[in-house]
Amino acid sequence: MGTWGEIEKELLSRRLPNGAPDFDGVRRGYLRKLSNYTGRSTILYETAGFATLPGVSPDDVSITLDPDVGAFMEVVHGLPRSDPVDLILHSPGGTAEAAEAIVDYLRGRFPGLRVLVPVAAMSAATMVALAADEIVMGAHSQLGPIDPQISIATPEGPRSAPAAAIRRQFDEARRDLAEHPEHTAAWLPILRSMAPALLQICENAEKLAKSMVTAWLAQFMFQDHPEPYESAKRIAAELTDYGQFMSHSRRLGVRRLRELGLNVVDLESDPSLQDLVLSVHHAVNHLMNHTGVVKIVENHLGKAFIRRVGIVPVQTQPSPEDPLARPPEIRKGGSPQQRTAERQ
Repeated sequence: MGTWGEIEKELLSRRLPNGAPDFDGVRRGYLRKLSNYTGRSTILYETAGFATLPGVSPDDVSITLDPDVGAFMEVVHGLPRSDPVDLILHSPGGTAEAAEAIVDYLRGRFPGLRVLVPVAAMSAATMVALAADEIVMGAHSQLGPIDPQISIATPEGPRSAPAAAIRRQFDEARRDLAEHPEHTAAWLPILRSMAPALLQICENAEKLAKSMVTAWLAQFMFQDHPEPYESAKRIAAELTDYGQFMSHSRRLGVRRLRELGLNVVDLESDPSLQDLVLSVHHAVNHLMNHTGVVKIVENHLGKAFIRRVGIVPVQTQPSPEDPLARPPEIRKGGSPQQRTAERQ
């Protein structure tokens, strides 16, 4: 298996003329090998969203309408439309609307979609995975609940909260105040944070998530099921049930997803596929750890959209012999906090 350490050794042995590790060459080499092995076009979508990085905003690492749709347009251009496509997906999620745009674009361009999850595809990324014909996951991989998260204003700034939790808290306040009006002072700070129409926004967000996933499952993964819509509706309802999961970050592994009825294939069932998928992922991980790259969308032909945040990773006792420990070179006139998006 192409472990994290083995990919690091490969990067240490492959250098560019300036002495820097050949991050792009190693990653793209494994992407090409993966595509050659499967015989399918391959698209990579990964972000650094599971790590807390200085100078990186949530939008930098989330599934968003802009620039993600444009990024997919960039890497899809030139790929054969008659063949199915593989999507390597590693993301903490984003907006349901952006997920819908990406799914509609990919499903409209290719006759088949398989999603490969090297580690985690959560929230809106789970929704994208559920639009596939088949999901390939390792024993360590996970999807997550798709209950909507709503941004609300608080004295400390914007905070994200589950739509279902907001509605339940409002119902609790209504019941409590009906019986105990003297509790008004205690509830006021919470109720003031609930903007006009917030409850309707929460309800609409829950309906949207359910309807999107129900439609995708029925149309694609369950198209040959005897009752595709009913099966899809049941699964969408379970995955949006905040009361069942109690956390938006709850792990849903292979066994649990199969119990729900989803078409999930073990990555370990094909050792060669496992080696290539994880090699790509580890190569991306090294790239993001050492260069300020926080999002990458790339195909097996080397066409890529890369979002970079100009941060210099903090090193503990850096070794001058280890090129991976060297901070990236900052061009003259550049700012460590300047965000740039590169097309390669």
